[in-house]
Amino acid sequence: MILVTGGAGYIGSHTCLELLQQRYSVVVLDNFCNSKPTSLHRVENLVGGKMTVVRGDVRNRALLRKLFTAYQIDAVVHFAGLKAVGESVQQPLIYYDNNVVGSVTLTEVMAEYGVKTLVFSSSATVYGDPASVPIREDFPVGTTNPYGSSKLMVERIYRDLAVADPTWRIALLRYFNPVGAHQSGMIGEDPNGIPNNLMPFIAQVASGRREHLNIWGNDYSTPDGTGVRDYIHVTDLALGHLAALQALQDKDGVLTVNLGTGQGHSVLEMVSAFEAASGKKIPYRIAPRRPGDIGACYADPALAAQLLGWRAELGIDAMCRDAWRWQSMNPEGYFETERVQELSFA
Repeated sequence: MILVTGGAGYIGSHTCLELLQQRYSVVVLDNFCNSKPTSLHRVENLVGGKMTVVRGDVRNRALLRKLFTAYQIDAVVHFAGLKAVGESVQQPLIYYDNNVVGSVTLTEVMAEYGVKTLVFSSSATVYGDPASVPIREDFPVGTTNPYGSSKLMVERIYRDLAVADPTWRIALLRYFNPVGAHQSGMIGEDPNGIPNNLMPFIAQVASGRREHLNIWGNDYSTPDGTGVRDYIHVTDLALGHLAALQALQDKDGVLTVNLGTGQGHSVLEMVSAFEAASGKKIPYRIAPRRPGDIGACYADPALAAQLLGWRAELGIDAMCRDAWRWQSMNPEGYFETERVQELSFA
């Protein structure tokens, strides 16, 4: 049985779907602060399977102990965390409390119950502003915002843990930029309020929900002046977690891998690709750079292929097509009337 923290979120829900399809038993723990139970209801309908869903916070030690007592958990996939770069600059203490304290509490309880297999949702932000691209896992780390710092702190904690107790099996998955949606159009990215990420904002502009896209800076040292990122389809990313779980079955210690495509695309390239996929014009305005942003960031994905046997398969056209399908079918996001059965451990 796999415990998925933050399993109702964007990446978490897609990973739950892939886990269920591979006949894993899944328990989801989520406080739904930036996700909705509807996503899990739809995952169950798509797969024709059931998950156990518990509403709660990963910092709640007593709740975690009840979960590990009630279920025979074999491994944890840890997504639970706050993730907006700009918000982290404005509210750093909230990010350190949620992301770092939550991760430590979870791991302490795992150790109490002898569960020592963990896949951690890290981020390419741990590389800061890299001296060169593509980025390899052995590049220097150093962050430019509290969100990235919180991820890097947790990575360091987990490395220290594995040194202290070599029986731990931990995968640190450094995501680049997840985009897209499940090909069914039934689950996708549904941010609260104004989107912080590029793709959902573009999709909302295309659907008429927002008037225009703000492009934060056009004076970077990139081919067209706009920021370049390694966009990865969320389905490919979800499959990377299953590959990591498999790889950890016979390998103690820590695996650190990039999950990206190895190709960088600029903001203007993404706008053009989305216009082609949707048939809609995306009006945009150039705005000043945001604090903490960098010019270019894309992966060297070779190590993931070597250690996990995993490669991204879906390109930018599929990313935009699936994101537009999700947005078209769900113009206001998830409906709160769709619910899954939640268990209470109060």
